[in-house]
Amino acid sequence: MSITAERKQQLLTEYATKPGDTGSPEVQVALLTERIVNLTEHFKTHKKDNHSRRGLLVLVSQRRRLLDYLKSRDNARYEGLIGRLGIRK
Repeated sequence: MSITAERKQQLLTEYATKPGDTGSPEVQVALLTERIVNLTEHFKTHKKDNHSRRGLLVLVSQRRRLLDYLKSRDNARYEGLIGRLGIRK
């Protein structure tokens, strides 16, 4: 359910805006999206895991707030990010 260190490093290098970047909204949204996808797969086999479901809702809300922030600051970066991640169909 958690992200492996290798996968996290891969996401950091892929979505970082500059070398050593770990806190930009793009990186944070990418990491949250990876965790959300992992939890979604978890729920396909564990349908009654309501404690983790609450955690999923927290992650989705946090990602939503970050995306709203990014959209209000720089719409081009927002559009590029959701296109790369494949969210907001």
